[in-house]
Amino acid sequence: MSAILEAQGLRKLYRGGDGTPIEVLSGVDLAVARGEFVAIMGASGSGKSTLLHLLGALDTPTAGSVRLDGLAYAEQSPAALAAIRNRKIGFVFQFHHLLREFNALENVMMPLLIAGESEDRARSRAEELLAAVGLAGRMTHRPAALSGGEQQRAAVARALAADPVVVLADEPSGNLDHANSEQMHALFARLAREFETALVVVTHNRLLAGRADRVLTLDGGHLVPLSGVESMP
Repeated sequence: MSAILEAQGLRKLYRGGDGTPIEVLSGVDLAVARGEFVAIMGASGSGKSTLLHLLGALDTPTAGSVRLDGLAYAEQSPAALAAIRNRKIGFVFQFHHLLREFNALENVMMPLLIAGESEDRARSRAEELLAAVGLAGRMTHRPAALSGGEQQRAAVARALAADPVVVLADEPSGNLDHANSEQMHALFARLAREFETALVVVTHNRLLAGRADRVLTLDGGHLVPLSGVESMP
């Protein structure tokens, strides 16, 4: 299958407090196909979140390139990159970051309204997605009235609102209890298949990784296949 998201030779250097260069990524290559679920594991501080930020056009690499849906980030203007983030990439973080003054439906509608969709179209899409993540009966509840698992499911629906070609998730179940974590893991695996969205998840959770099509580990600044993660149905 052809890759929808490609990273080649990604390097990222930071300067320490004394000016010493610290290389976090040392030539990362990654190709993810449409509808593929890839999990990335690694020790704390190994650069997993840094890699996700580069893949999501939230940061720029010291060297190397990223292409999404045929578009090279380095060739885009800041406005074009912003449009790519808004229309082609969905983000899910450990904490849901829902807007507390708006209900679940309004939170999911927000990216579409910002992108210029009509209110009717945004509402219809938001209702469809909230039903898909099991929140059909909770759409009018504000975040404070939702459980932690429900808030995170609403965040997943919001990430899918603009029909992105890739969803990037950083420890999406890290703030949930075991039962809600398992629901989130099953949801990710199902949505990658049903929506044919490429899914890249950074996680410490081996149960979540076990649901992925591929599991990679970030070690010494390089991505390598990880064995020994039990596959889940």
